[in-house]
Amino acid sequence: MLFKEGQTILFQGDSVTDCGRIREDPSDLGHGYPMMIASRLTAEYPYMNLRFFNRGNSGDRSGDLVSRWQTDCLDLKPDWVSIMIGINDTWRRYDRNDPTSAEQYGENIRLLFQQTQAAGAKLIVIEPFYLPYPDDRKSWHMDLNPKVEILRDLATLYATRYIPMGGIMRAASLLQPYAVWAADGVHPTQAGHALIAKAFMDTVIQ
Repeated sequence: MLFKEGQTILFQGDSVTDCGRIREDPSDLGHGYPMMIASRLTAEYPYMNLRFFNRGNSGDRSGDLVSRWQTDCLDLKPDWVSIMIGINDTWRRYDRNDPTSAEQYGENIRLLFQQTQAAGAKLIVIEPFYLPYPDDRKSWHMDLNPKVEILRDLATLYATRYIPMGGIMRAASLLQPYAVWAADGVHPTQAGHALIAKAFMDTVIQ
């Protein structure tokens, strides 16, 4: 087990992480992969007394995380931060003509990672992903892939674990259609969230 007794794990990201969490309840985890992970770890390792927070925020890009990192991350004093961010940095290019360059994305990610490391927390990085469904998603790789390459390089410098979720989702899509995992190519179904949770569990339990 990667975690130690009494530690706090924080989940950060956009709507994929948010997944309907209730803002008025700081302990609410939403109904996606953070809830699934926390439920399993609590059920299987109850004696560890792990604590979990979800501060995913629907619609966020990497720059939005930078602006709220003090309040929604550092002030919570987590031992571990799981972060998945980047798909909106790509999506806004295509639906609002409001792109985030790969260079700017990299600067934002480096700042997030540096601040988290300086605060004494360890990082688990989950790769942002999309599936080429519907058809208008098929060209997104031109924008997302350079960002993912930068993310991987920075994860090598700062992260304890890296989960290549893009590849995992594509591999799963050989076994079941895209819509089984993400009905709009971005937001996971419950099966898609379960796949993220499984990849996370496989990573933190040795």
